[in-house]
This record gives sequence, structure tokens and C-alpha cells, in this order.
Amino acid sequence: MVWLAVVLIVAWLLGWVVFKVAGGLIHILLVIAVIVFLYNLLTGRRSV
Repeated sequence: MVWLAVVLIVAWLLGWVVFKVAGGLIHILLVIAVIVFLYNLLTGRRSV
């Protein structure tokens, strides 16, 4: 029973860290996408 609790706590901690990192990466990718979109809009390039 103690091993089950230890496994659950470790899984919870790993999930917490992974989701924090993934959330940060998603925000960075969104910012990059907006910058690229604005650059293409302002320079007048049309992508087909």
C-alpha cells in the first residue's frame, strides 16, 4: 500500500512539471506564430 502511494506521488509530481513546461512551450510557439503572421502581413508577402 505504501508503494502505491509513493508511485502516485511521483506520477503527480512528474505530471505537474511536464504540464508546466508544455504550457510554456505552447505560449512561446503562439507568440512566434503571431510574430511571423504580422511580419508577413506588414511586408506584403502572400503565401499560396
